[in-house]
Amino acid sequence: MEGPPYVSPGTASMRAVSALALILITTTSCSMSSGCPVPTPEPSNAQQVAVSSLQAGDAASGEAKPRVTIPADTLHGHVIPDPYRWLEDFESPRAQAWIDAQTANTRQVLDGVVFRDSMRQRLAELFEIGHLGAIALAGDRLFMISREGDQEQPVLYVQEGLGGELRELLDPDALGNESPVVLDWWYPSRDGELLAYGTSVGGSERSTLGVLDVSTGVALADTIPRTRLAFVSWLPDASGFYYTRFPAPDEVPEDEQYFHRKVHYHEVGTDYRDDPMVFGQGLDMRAWTAASTSTDGRFLVGYAAYGSARNDLYVKNLEEDGDWIPIVEGLDCQSYGIAIGSDFYMLTRHEAPNGRILLVDLEDPEPAGWKELVPESEHSIGRFLYADGHLVVGYLEDAHERVDVFRSDGTHVRRIELPDMASIGDWTSDWRRSDFFMNVNSFLMPPTVIRNDVSTGLSSTYMAVEAPIDMEPYVTHQAWYPSRDGTMISMFLVHRKDIVLDGTNPTILNGYGGFNVSMTPEFGRNRYLWFERGGIYAAPNLRGGGEYGDEWHRAGTGMRKQNTFDDFIAAAEWLIDNGYTSPSKLAVWGGSNGGLLVAAFVTQRPELAAAAIADVPLTDMTRFHLLYGGSIWTPEYGSPEDPDEFGYLYMYSPYHTVVEGTEYPAVYITTGETDTRVHPSHALKMVARLQEGTSSGKPVLLRYERLAGHGMAPRMSGLLDEFVDYYSFLFKELGVEWSDRRQ
Repeated sequence: MEGPPYVSPGTASMRAVSALALILITTTSCSMSSGCPVPTPEPSNAQQVAVSSLQAGDAASGEAKPRVTIPADTLHGHVIPDPYRWLEDFESPRAQAWIDAQTANTRQVLDGVVFRDSMRQRLAELFEIGHLGAIALAGDRLFMISREGDQEQPVLYVQEGLGGELRELLDPDALGNESPVVLDWWYPSRDGELLAYGTSVGGSERSTLGVLDVSTGVALADTIPRTRLAFVSWLPDASGFYYTRFPAPDEVPEDEQYFHRKVHYHEVGTDYRDDPMVFGQGLDMRAWTAASTSTDGRFLVGYAAYGSARNDLYVKNLEEDGDWIPIVEGLDCQSYGIAIGSDFYMLTRHEAPNGRILLVDLEDPEPAGWKELVPESEHSIGRFLYADGHLVVGYLEDAHERVDVFRSDGTHVRRIELPDMASIGDWTSDWRRSDFFMNVNSFLMPPTVIRNDVSTGLSSTYMAVEAPIDMEPYVTHQAWYPSRDGTMISMFLVHRKDIVLDGTNPTILNGYGGFNVSMTPEFGRNRYLWFERGGIYAAPNLRGGGEYGDEWHRAGTGMRKQNTFDDFIAAAEWLIDNGYTSPSKLAVWGGSNGGLLVAAFVTQRPELAAAAIADVPLTDMTRFHLLYGGSIWTPEYGSPEDPDEFGYLYMYSPYHTVVEGTEYPAVYITTGETDTRVHPSHALKMVARLQEGTSSGKPVLLRYERLAGHGMAPRMSGLLDEFVDYYSFLFKELGVEWSDRRQ
């Protein structure tokens, strides 16, 4: 299901959209997470009496000018003032003038940091460390995303025969001029001869599907628009594929263009306008659909996701051209699988919050015939794949990954040893082969592709990124701390081995906590700028994430979302209480759903941190469902149209909980004009509201990227500019001295 994927400021990676991702973003004495009554929110006196906004003509002054009349919504009998509603029309001349003035102010503040040139030089060196991203095995070809040296974007390569030379297949930077073209996703055919891929301009994710002949590198005539975040499944003979696309603008009302995602079939070499729609008709328009074929091409499995915790599954026999038959329908759980002929290996959370793997006969998928192969355990199953009669199962054990191998009948074979506290960035297999590949990394290990043979158990390093960094001075460890309601939360800590716990260490607290996304260890080359100067990096595993199974995720959703914020606040308190840092040395950082987390932290506990970075955040929780495709997220957050859920959302909505005269920390908020997931106005309105409300004298800054989508700049030169600004902001606000000597 679609959810904000931008999770960590520590990496500059590009990921192919995977099947796993697509099938699937108080301070009172009574904690909302413990089930106390939700009070009815009322506008503050300041909101009712004196709401102000920056006028286009006054923007250069950086001063908020009073307005007498403000727009407001009346929801469930309550008036909700919205003084900065005009910023939702962010392309208007008035809003653009305000944005330009904000940009000038940001440049004045950050360009004045005296050591920016030295910082840029070190970051440029770190960014030249290579990158290995998504990988895919198709026949005898291995496809992979890689970037080396000063390449502006990651490039898709193909390896002709395992162990052979890498050949450049698709360089997105060669496709764009002034406006960068981004490779959004890609899917090779099963024989590796053809490649379906999506590109968009400026990271907008408004993808256009193309097809490439892998042997020649020549693009075929097939071009299909409106394939945003597409899922593609090829027929075994590569004559065609099933794919997802959105309707044309004239086919649905304007406010429904981010919905009605349907599965179509395309025969290679034909006009896409003749492609039949094969799955999705009659479903809720918000259903996030996908479909995959069995290895023999006989069956098509259809997926319809409703939020990040529930989806239905259906199967259709393509040889008989029969009706869709339910496999899982109406169950409040997540399920997906791999069809090897008529054998469907299904990972499901049904009656197993940590997941179990069942065998389903697609000829007769009735639950009575399901056979359990891999039972639920104390550790959550995060992923699995099939290789030559074996199931390779990835578990999350204390938020880092463990891999076990089973025979296809469920017999346990062995455990595969991974580096300590490691994550699998991506993995791939060809069902006919006994070997599979894992892209493994950790906080202190750059991406490394490991090849394993399930028949022998032998593992070997297939390729690895070389990083000219001395890792010896640093350590990763895991701490546990109690949240507000007593729930124990795990947290990764990375820092120098010789730090002194005297409260003086500059610390970045990074969080996400939503959409069933797991915050596992990952290599972030830019972080070494921070580590080298004594900085600490802390990453807690908040409720709302997927680190500890379905119940952990659900504990941070809907009317339990405050649990996520409480967990993050408790992490800050624990770091301070245990001498790692102090409020004057602490910064909080998060993106997308993590941007909401940071904004809520700032409005609920502003005294705990000196600085905050919120990238592409949600901030107006009373209107998120009206902007772009935001209503798809109501299963995660709740709906403002429900009276009870509205009361809860309004209580913590960061835009509405800014209180005039509060000493807020320094805040840096970013957004991209081509972001099609989180509407840019969330960032713009929050900046305006905080500038109006803060009394600390600390800056509230906006970074507005005109050619960036949901995340960061597409090109490395732009990414370098962004991180120079990030660290300039952090070093300045936390009082970190710059030294060219790396400690």
